[in-house]
This record gives sequence, structure tokens and C-alpha cells, in this order.
Amino acid sequence: MDNNFSALPVLDRRRAGVLLHPTSLPAGDLGDDARRFVDFLAGGGFTVWQCLPLGPTHDDGSPYHALSAHAGNPALISLSRLRAWGWLNSDAVSSVAEGLTTAHREVLADAAVRQEYGTCLERERAWLDDYALFSVLREKLHHAPWWQWPAALRDHEPSALAEVRVSLADALESVRFGQFVFDRQWRELRVYAHEHGVRLFGDMPIFVAHDSADVWANRALFRLEASGLPSVVAGVPPDYFSAEGQRWGNPLYDWKAIEADGFNWWVARLRTELRRFDLLRVDHFRGFEACWEIPANEATAIHGHWCPVPGERLFDRLREEFGALPLVAEDLGHITPAVHALRQRFGLPGMRVLQFAFDGGADNPYLPHAHTPDSVVYTGTHDNDTTRSWFERLPATTQLRVVSYLGYPTEPMPQPLIRAALASVAGLAMLPMQDVLQLGRGHRLNTPGTTAGNWRWRFKWEWLTPELADWFRQALALYGRKGTGEE
Repeated sequence: MDNNFSALPVLDRRRAGVLLHPTSLPAGDLGDDARRFVDFLAGGGFTVWQCLPLGPTHDDGSPYHALSAHAGNPALISLSRLRAWGWLNSDAVSSVAEGLTTAHREVLADAAVRQEYGTCLERERAWLDDYALFSVLREKLHHAPWWQWPAALRDHEPSALAEVRVSLADALESVRFGQFVFDRQWRELRVYAHEHGVRLFGDMPIFVAHDSADVWANRALFRLEASGLPSVVAGVPPDYFSAEGQRWGNPLYDWKAIEADGFNWWVARLRTELRRFDLLRVDHFRGFEACWEIPANEATAIHGHWCPVPGERLFDRLREEFGALPLVAEDLGHITPAVHALRQRFGLPGMRVLQFAFDGGADNPYLPHAHTPDSVVYTGTHDNDTTRSWFERLPATTQLRVVSYLGYPTEPMPQPLIRAALASVAGLAMLPMQDVLQLGRGHRLNTPGTTAGNWRWRFKWEWLTPELADWFRQALALYGRKGTGEE
């Protein structure tokens, strides 16, 4: 399956889309539910499907804390698609690992697929070998973080890794094959989406997890001690919402080393993402102008400081490599004129979240009258509560401000805020699936600053009624965002 996608325009006209991570599909994988969801989008006139990062996660399940910036999450692999390909004939297989073992035998028996497999391995070799080593060693060493591994393995010593390649060859092959299957299933889904006029919108965190193949295999590009521990970590400073700021703990980049290498690490990372997506949100875009640098021994973000980043030179290099950059800048929060200038210099749309619009006065930049065409408007994001629950929890005075601004609508939430998003001049309007389904409390995907109970939400097909689908078909047509399903 060799599908070469040319750049497909997304922000060429008014569009609308739905934010839903594949793990929130009823089956939680890339199988039949994913195609049924594309059918729903196309049938309702939506032309964009936005996902969160697709990488393999740690135990907390957060897609923003992945074990690799390049790899796909094997948990998303669909056994039903393996059966559809004829690679899995037994209904008794219930786990992805068992299914991959069986499917691997079928690949070896089919010359065409075997050649496709070899092509995939060659294409992804720059990161896949290190990821396979990292995954197998992490499993063998009981999920200990890489900086706690034996020194030779921790330090990526060639002789030690050569021994692993021999002694754990079968396990390494299993990891590589799993990535081939993920890639094949994703590419197949992307073809299906494009055939139905739906573009795929991804999400790229600016930082990577400390315990990741990326940091382990590229230590010279991060600000680490000889032990592998970071000398400084990422976060954001104290503000109105937090007196201590936020200490995220991700290792910071050694931008001098990255620039000296021609920004090739970032070129490779973006190449992976653009093979999967038509449009990409860049999380914490503010960090490409300057990042909040916190000494690693500090428990909070209070004693950090802003450290300049060569973002302009980085994006010049990316534009040189890829041409026009199909990126959306996550520019939420307190953004300086320098950050706005960086975004505008490269023609990147920003974000507007309506749940943030009703604090303060008429100069709030998230209010619809302040939107601009070069922006993406959301009712809420994956980090927000559902719009219905958000509104119900507001103080009465703020609720009154919301309904007054929206013209005292007679429809219940979230429809009035959805209408405000669709009516905005922003080029793209994105709605979380929870808002599409009009869900209230108990359906939040993630609560920032917490570690338990997140990333587990799934919807049920019976919640998506024909009446609801018809409402969106009419609304998207009314506000000039309806697609034809044949683009």
C-alpha cells in the first residue's frame, strides 16, 4: 500500500470539523468504527477530523507524554482490519500482540506484502531501529526509565546494543512489524477519509517525554547531565491561574546543538507527522520564541526564567524543506507581541477557544467579534470540560454574560456556543465530539494537573441520533461550512 499524498489544502475555505481521538471511538482502534466515524463526518458536512498525538503512551495513557515522537500506538491496531486483509483467520485471537504474531507469518508468505514491509522499514529506519531497541529494553528491564538502565545501555554504547540486536532479535522484529501494521492501517484510513472529503488534523507537542526513545537515542540534543537526568526542565511561569506556575518536567532542547545539526531532528519529526496528517496543531507554540527554563532541582516553576529559542531560523529551515507549512499555532494564554510576530511571519493560523471568551471585558481576544479568518475556533479543547458542563458550573453572573452576548438564545447549551463557533469568521471551526453529542458532566476527556481517570472516555453510537446528524447538516450549510463529501 504505497499512497503518496500531495499537499491537500485545509484552510482554503470555510470548514468545520470534529475533535475526537481514536481511543474515544467505541472500539478504541483504527477499525470499522473509524470508517463509520468518517461516514458520519462526511454525511453531516464536516470536512476535518482532528486527533491528539498518536504515539505509544506511558501507563498514564496521555498522548502528550509518548514513548516516541515518531512511532504509532500499537494499542490502536485493529484486529478486524487484519482479518479484512486476510492476515488473521482465527476469531479466537483476542489481543493485538497475538494477532501481530499470526499476521507476521502471513506477511512472510506473501511476496508483495513482504516487499511493502521492507520498503516501510527502509523509509522509517532513521527512528525505527532506536525505537525498537528502546521498547524491547524497556520491557526487559521492567519499564524502568532509561536513565536507570545499566550504564552501557543507558549511554547507547554500540557494542552493548549490538549484543541486544542478536540476543533479542525476535522481540525487535515484533516491534518493527507492529509499526508497519500501524502505518498500513493509518494510511488506509487516510485514503478512506480523503475519498469521503475528510482531511486529517493532527497534534504535535513541542516537547517530548524524558523517558522516550527520542531522548535516549539523541542525548546530545537535550540539556542532560551525564547521568541522563535533565539539568533544566520545561514549564510555564506563575500566572493568574497558578501562583507556582506549572512544572511539566520535560527536558529542554539544546538548541545550539540542534541548530548546528541543521535542525535535522525537527525536519525528521515534521516529516513523520506530515505523512500522516493534512494539517498539524503545534502545541505550546509560545515555546518556539522563548521557553520557561526551570532548574531541575526546583519543585515548582517559580524560579524559572525565559530562555530565547531560534524559532525563526527553525521555521525557515522547515519551510525550505516542506514549502508552505500546514501548521496551526496553539497560541493560547498570555502571548507576547514577539510570539504573534513569529506566527504571522510564517502565515500560521492561531487558536480561539470560546470557553475562554467570557472572562473580562469586550477586549477578550477569544470573543467571536475579535476573531480573524486566519484562526481556528473551538468551543473547547481536549483539556476543557464539555461545553454543557462548563456552562452549568459558571457563576450566575458569568452565565448571564454568556447568554447576553449570544443574544439570549432559546436553545440549550451547547448549541448556542456551537452556533457562535460556526458563525465566526475563523476559517476552521472545531467541535469536540462531546459537544456534538450535547454531553454534560462525566464526559470530560482530560483534566490538566491530574493523573487519574483521564484519556479513557469513549462515546456510544446510540448517542448519535439521526436528528442530531440532521441538525449539523443544516447548521453547517447555514454558516457556509458544509462540505460535499467528494472533495
